[in-house]
Amino acid sequence: MTTWLLETARTRSIEAHSAGIQVPPGLDDPAKVLIGVDHYAAHCAVCHGAPGVPRGDIARGLYPPPPDLAKAAPFYSAGLFWIVKHGIKMTGMPAWSDHSDDELWTTVACLEKLPGMSEQEYATLVTASLAHGGHHDHAAGDHNSIHPDLAKSP
Repeated sequence: MTTWLLETARTRSIEAHSAGIQVPPGLDDPAKVLIGVDHYAAHCAVCHGAPGVPRGDIARGLYPPPPDLAKAAPFYSAGLFWIVKHGIKMTGMPAWSDHSDDELWTTVACLEKLPGMSEQEYATLVTASLAHGGHHDHAAGDHNSIHPDLAKSP
């Protein structure tokens, strides 16, 4: 009962917060998906996994566990952008609001393709992204695949 209540409250909150968000045209553009895969592989796959890529060790320590986005993404539509931008409190989902909206929309483009993506398609996109040198457009410059706070020495 508690799980149902919390999941329902979270889903309705995301729907309410994302109700006014207009999805930009052209999210199915392969170039946008390629940029989105770059961001997803660098920042998201460690917790959520990807086609042919298991979740990393950090995901096992998170409660609630991060969802498999190939299964969960279709339920959120415009809410995906809101989730990626603002995160979800009381979970391990961080806010990526320091990234440009354009970059976040490319991540959403990737997320929308995940449900039908094979392991080979994902691997091909990641390889193509690496061949293009990545596309981390960030206000402070390029990022590493490790979050800056995690890269600091103790």
